[in-house]
Amino acid sequence: MTVGNEYLKVVQEKFRSVKELGDKTIQQLSEDDIHWALNKSSNSISIIVKHLSGNMISRWTDFLTSDGEKTNRKRDQEFEDTISSKQEMISYWERGWNTLFKTIDNLNEEDLLKNINIRGESHTVIDAIERQMAHYAYHIGQIVYVGKQIKNEEWQNLSIPKGKSEVYLKQILKNHRRLK
Repeated sequence: MTVGNEYLKVVQEKFRSVKELGDKTIQQLSEDDIHWALNKSSNSISIIVKHLSGNMISRWTDFLTSDGEKTNRKRDQEFEDTISSKQEMISYWERGWNTLFKTIDNLNEEDLLKNINIRGESHTVIDAIERQMAHYAYHIGQIVYVGKQIKNEEWQNLSIPKGKSEVYLKQILKNHRRLK
């Protein structure tokens, strides 16, 4: 396997892992939860999802051939809470991720050093991928954090629970020894 193909494999896995954190958070939320915001300057989860979807569709549609900031994107409208239901929010969510995965799963090693534009600024494909990974991980972190605040004691942990690091590590090491 070449470095380029390994890189593509790794970023595909990382995008899926980041999405999974969002999926597992969204599953825990009610219709009311998705609209909760701490204050007027904060974004609800439904707004964050709408923004992520708008960004993904703009960035990943015709990724190699057109500017990543599409002229039909209405970014400011992404920050208006117009989503009427959790199902509608999930539809936005999946549409954005499907656009990303359709594109990234079809990239090949030769594409990685090509130049693409985002808002008229030139980026290598590698740089554009890394830029979007950081952006999406940032917003998924917000979704998880807000979800934890909303669910409080009902929150179902997505990683190692507090105070359980040693137990987790012992189990991982035991599993690795068993596989050898």
